Amino acid sequence: MATSEGGKHIEPVPSERNGSSVDSGNDIPRTLATRSSAQDRERVLERYIGTVLRQRRLEKGLTLTAVAAQAGLSQGMVSKIEHGQVATSLDSLARLTDVLGMTLGQVFRHYDAADNLAQLVKAGEGLEVLRQGTRSGHTYHLLAYHHGRQRTFEPFLIAIDDSNEAFPTFQHEGTQFLYVLKGALEYRHGRHIYRLAPGDSFTFDATVPHGPELLRDVPIRLLAVTVFEG
Repeated sequence: MATSEGGKHIEPVPSERNGSSVDSGNDIPRTLATRSSAQDRERVLERYIGTVLRQRRLEKGLTLTAVAAQAGLSQGMVSKIEHGQVATSLDSLARLTDVLGMTLGQVFRHYDAADNLAQLVKAGEGLEVLRQGTRSGHTYHLLAYHHGRQRTFEPFLIAIDDSNEAFPTFQHEGTQFLYVLKGALEYRHGRHIYRLAPGDSFTFDATVPHGPELLRDVPIRLLAVTVFEG
């Protein structure tokens, strides 16, 4: 596969590092940039609750520290709840909804709603998700959350601000689409490297090892969408 830069036809550059091995087994994770587990796949409800609580907090202009103090919970615990990393108790959820001026019914009113329910995520309000490779200067923001257990796609805004960032090799299920919004980089897929610049798009089989190879111009902003088979 070839790509273009500045109107010129550019062939992929072959490379040897991590190039020859492709996992042909069945243990390929079903999520972007990380290996998933059964526990991860069961946290759909936790992620949904966390997203609703975080959006409400931001709407009311409250800080994480303020909400935690008023609810009588640690800031770390509230952060984990918002990021869907823990299953919150009913008592903790009741405290948080009380501080945020919500009822439990309001929290769950859209859960398991019809698939055609519209969803708006305002600028800057995408849920920050911890992924393998997530470090200072490198963040993932989830731009939509799925209501049911069967996910069909995952859209992320990826921000890379540190030119010295080192990345692991990613490998997961699905077909992945990348669109470069800002910055420039070289991106590895299998044994080939592709140069990506603003306006370029890159679609590939995500079961093949892949990931950023060289950050040429930071900051970098990528729209990354992983589409899963049914």
